[in-house]
Amino acid sequence: MYLDAAKKQEIFSKYGKSNTDTGSPEAQIALFSYRIAHLTEHLKLNKKDYTTSRSLTKLVGKRRSLLRYLQERDINRYRAIVKALGLRR
Repeated sequence: MYLDAAKKQEIFSKYGKSNTDTGSPEAQIALFSYRIAHLTEHLKLNKKDYTTSRSLTKLVGKRRSLLRYLQERDINRYRAIVKALGLRR
């Protein structure tokens, strides 16, 4: 599978407060961004995979709502995660 436990631990340790921090918005946004990038590459090869397309749309919406939440709560953390991940938002 493309997302094993070791890759998740790496993402959580890099963007979360610790390697066991799976609930912070930054860690979740980073995980969603990794999954979005993977699904985007999959859809470039499989254009008629409508189920994956729907899943990608749902993931983008979840990431957007987490970014909005973080922007309202703490603008500095929001700016840091957007800069670290290279998001255009």
